[in-house]
Amino acid sequence: LSCFTFRYGPKMPLAVDCTAELIRCKVLDSSGRLKSHELILSYGLALVRFVNLITERKQKMVSIPLRQLAREVDIPIWVVDLRHELTHGKLPRLALCRKGCDVVLDWLRKTYWSRQLGNNLCEESEDEEEEQEGVEANAELDSDAWE
Repeated sequence: LSCFTFRYGPKMPLAVDCTAELIRCKVLDSSGRLKSHELILSYGLALVRFVNLITERKQKMVSIPLRQLAREVDIPIWVVDLRHELTHGKLPRLALCRKGCDVVLDWLRKTYWSRQLGNNLCEESEDEEEEQEGVEANAELDSDAWE
């Protein structure tokens, strides 16, 4: 992700930040160093932040229910329900948090990362820089919704 830090400076697109947090959870999970409760809290924070950050840009002056906002951006309703449980209810099982992470990462891949694939963000050659500038300008416009 270092190429993104260079490109965007301290204001990284939300999709990059959310992806990094969710991947961090998966790495911590696979390391075997955290207890189940700690993993639930880690996944939980990443999932709550994802839902809140992605839906907050669609909030207007009037409060719109998260379920409606999620529907508008094709986030599964059960992920919003999971966020609600993490925030206001009893902590869910680790398996559900893992599934939520996988679903959200897939949503990010389809909604954000697939748009970036043709841009060669990290491995531009000097000969291609001028040609790539137009493509990058379009990618930055696409990422405005995530900033």
